[in-house]
Amino acid sequence: MSSRTSRRIPTLPSWLPLDPYILALIGTVALAALLPASGAAADVASGASTGAVALLFFLYGARLSTAEALEGLKHWRLHLTVLACTFVAFPLLGLASHGLVPYVLTPQLQDGFLFLCLVPSTIQSSIAFTSMARGNVPAAICAGSFSSLAGILLTPLLAALVLGGGTGGFSADSLVKIVLQLLVPFLAGQLLRRWVGGFVARHKKVLGYVDRGSILLVVYTAFSEGVVGGIWHQVTPVRLGALMAAEAVLLALMLSLSWYGAKRLGFGRADRIAIQFAGSKKSLAAGLPMASVLFGAHASLAVLPLMLFHQMQLMVCAVIAKRRSRDPLPESQEVSQVPVTVG
Repeated sequence: MSSRTSRRIPTLPSWLPLDPYILALIGTVALAALLPASGAAADVASGASTGAVALLFFLYGARLSTAEALEGLKHWRLHLTVLACTFVAFPLLGLASHGLVPYVLTPQLQDGFLFLCLVPSTIQSSIAFTSMARGNVPAAICAGSFSSLAGILLTPLLAALVLGGGTGGFSADSLVKIVLQLLVPFLAGQLLRRWVGGFVARHKKVLGYVDRGSILLVVYTAFSEGVVGGIWHQVTPVRLGALMAAEAVLLALMLSLSWYGAKRLGFGRADRIAIQFAGSKKSLAAGLPMASVLFGAHASLAVLPLMLFHQMQLMVCAVIAKRRSRDPLPESQEVSQVPVTVG
C-alpha cells in the first residue's frame, strides 16, 4: 500500500474523544431542559421540526444514486446478511429486553431500547471504520445505503408491529403522517434527483450542516415536550446506568454475531469486516427524525437510548477498527480505500 493511499485512511487519536456532534446533541438537550419551548413557541418549534424531517428525507432521496444501488445488488449475499442483522437479529434482541422491565428498565426506556433495535444501519461511520480496518469499502457503502433505504419502510412498519398502540403513537393517522413526512419527501427527492442531484453533490458540505442542524431541531423539540410534560423524573442515575449496561451487552452480542456469523457463512476477511461494522450499528441521523414522527410527545425518552448507543458504538468500533488495521492481509486481498470521516 502506497504512502499516498495510507494518508487517505481515516485515523483517530490514541485517546477516544467524545464525538463533537454528540456534544452538540448534549448541549441541545441541556438547552431544552433550561429553556423548553412551550405554548406558542412549542407550536412553532413543532412545525419547524416537521419541515426539517421532510427536508432530511428529501435530501436522502436526492443523494441516493439508483444506478449505484442496482450495481451494488451484485453482492446480494453480503447485503442480505447485513439486513438480517439490522432488521431480524437486532429486533429479536430488542423484544427479549421485555424481560428487563421493571427491574432494569422502565417501560418507557424499554420502548426506546426496542426502537433503537429497529432503526437502519449507519452509512458514514460504517464506511470509515471498514476503511480503517482494511475491509471491503464498496460493500460497506452499498450495505449502509440499502439499510437506510429499507429502513424508511421497515422501521415504521416494525415499530407499529412490535410497539403497537401502547405508546400512544401508532394509529391510522400516524401511518398517514409517516407516509407524508418520510416516504413522500424521499420519493420526491428520487424523482427530482435528475435536476437537483448535481446541486446536492456540489454543496454536500453545506447541506451536511443542514442535515445536522435539522436533527438538532428535532431533538430540541422532542426534549422540550418531555420537560414540559414532566417525564424526566423517571430517568434516575441508576436507571441511566442500567440502560447503558443493557446497551453494552446488546452491542457486544451484535458485534460477535455479525463477525462469527459471517465466518460461518463463508465470507472472507474483507467482507466480514464490512458486515460487522454495517450490521452492528444504528443510525442516529435516521432514527431521530423517525422517532419524532412515530412517538410524538413521547419522543424524548424514546430517543435517549439511541443517542447513548450511537456514542458507544463509535468508541467501541474505533478500537476494533484500529486492531483490525494491524492484522496481516492475505496476498490475494485487494481493498479499495476512500477518503471518509467518522460520523
